[in-house]
Amino acid sequence: MATHVIVGAGLAGGRAAGTLRDEGFEGRVVLVDAEPHPPYERPPLSKELILGTKQPADARLFPEPFYRDNDIELLLGAGVARLAPGEHRVELADGATIEADKVLLATGSRPRPLPVPGAGLRGVHHLRTLDDAETIRAALLDGAALAVVGGGFIGAELAASARALGNPVTMVELDDLPMRRVLGDDIAARLTRFHRERGVRVITRVGVERFEGDGGGRPADRRVRRVVTTGGQVIDADIVVVGIGVVPNDELAARSGLAVGDGVLVDAFCATSHPDVYAAGDVARHPNPMLGGPPVRLEHFQNAQNQGIAAARSMLGKATPYGEVPWFWSDQYELNIQMSGHPRPTDTVVWRGEPDDMRFTACYLRDGVLVAAIGVGRPRDVRAATRLIADRARPDPDLLADASVDVRHTAQRRES
Repeated sequence: MATHVIVGAGLAGGRAAGTLRDEGFEGRVVLVDAEPHPPYERPPLSKELILGTKQPADARLFPEPFYRDNDIELLLGAGVARLAPGEHRVELADGATIEADKVLLATGSRPRPLPVPGAGLRGVHHLRTLDDAETIRAALLDGAALAVVGGGFIGAELAASARALGNPVTMVELDDLPMRRVLGDDIAARLTRFHRERGVRVITRVGVERFEGDGGGRPADRRVRRVVTTGGQVIDADIVVVGIGVVPNDELAARSGLAVGDGVLVDAFCATSHPDVYAAGDVARHPNPMLGGPPVRLEHFQNAQNQGIAAARSMLGKATPYGEVPWFWSDQYELNIQMSGHPRPTDTVVWRGEPDDMRFTACYLRDGVLVAAIGVGRPRDVRAATRLIADRARPDPDLLADASVDVRHTAQRRES
């Protein structure tokens, strides 16, 4: 019986396992992960799970019987020590081995550490797992003052959730504005103002020098009480969440002799440098025809889900190139923010809607071609724009600026 092993039970790995069965694979499917939980979705971690509007079971990718009903073996809490592609063998941390005809690496990414004094104090967290979310929620329910280090989307979502629970929140961002690197100056400034108006203290252009705790002894025995910035500000905090990005878990691939470079390098069919090993999700760096340029590594829900599906099909000899317009969303307070494509600072921006009312879409044109859209409270615009971006459409700027015109009807002609 053929055996396909999936290393990593996140969204990409879970979807790949389900797809193997959906596509008729009758061999053995083994899903291995060091975490103790079956596959779950991460977007609720910073929002619904912190707010308590969802429970951990609600975040599961499939109902519990799914794996039994589809004869998918879950090896949870099991690390993988070594992959031997040439011998078609996966070696687990406990010394067991699995003979594998094909392997999918869906090992994801992990939070980037902040190497400053006090980083090991109790109460200094990252937000990456279900267990992280439950720990942080418990502290917030006790009324903890929260300091968020890093103004990316996870940090901004967590800040919004904590304010909804009534906690004092301070956000520390090294850049000029939170979320600026992705959204650009104008939209980032509007969102920062929105956070401030809702009580978040936002401190920018400074890093963290150290965390300070109470009492003496080992850092793990002391609780964080203060954040000291590189600018000398002292921020009282009962809990700190560091969200300064992630790094790909590509060490297993590297040790196995696969080509890596800020992620596992794959081709358009999710195949690595070994023909029987594939990679998908946060850990994979792939060529994306929608973006052009060098291979990219995306950390979006859409990429993890759909690339996992594509990789599973490739493992079954049903390969089709994976290449989609990148898309992601974020919920902060009552705002729904969506983005598709990949804007550049030099793009021409066409605005639709009411930016001052935080209900707008910014459309990005490059040499007349629609290449990206960022929408706040206008998801239909972004969905329509995503299709036009995939078609390399050239919308009429005047029509595009008219919010009463459906985005689908703004394209005058398309490039071949």
